[in-house]
Amino acid sequence: MLLLLLAAAAPHAQQWAGDRPRFSCRVANVHDGDTFRCTDGTRIRLAAIDAPEMPGACQPRRACAPGDPLRSKAALERLISGRTVECQPTGTTYNRIAAWCSVGATDLSCAMLRGGQAIRLPRFDPSGRLAHC
Repeated sequence: MLLLLLAAAAPHAQQWAGDRPRFSCRVANVHDGDTFRCTDGTRIRLAAIDAPEMPGACQPRRACAPGDPLRSKAALERLISGRTVECQPTGTTYNRIAAWCSVGATDLSCAMLRGGQAIRLPRFDPSGRLAHC
């Protein structure tokens, strides 16, 4: 079902209209400090943050998040590798589901901000959920 929702959404959109069912998935691997893949193949982008791009991935004329991409990726791996995450979708971006995700009581977007491994994207956090992380 997630793949059908993803396929129907515009590839670069950040907001969805309609229902946004929560889901859980087991983490297969971490791509970088804000993106991971579930064992069912679903790609998840943590909502409202931007982590440093992996070497060579920052496109020309794009303002990429500052920092060490390998440290950022390692930080997310420590939080979620091999674990089950709970997610609330907010939209899609580049064929990934953008979502607020957590492991237990730990909000992953907030944890990456608190650890200095990502920056907040206020335009995708209009409620200010991450303002006090």
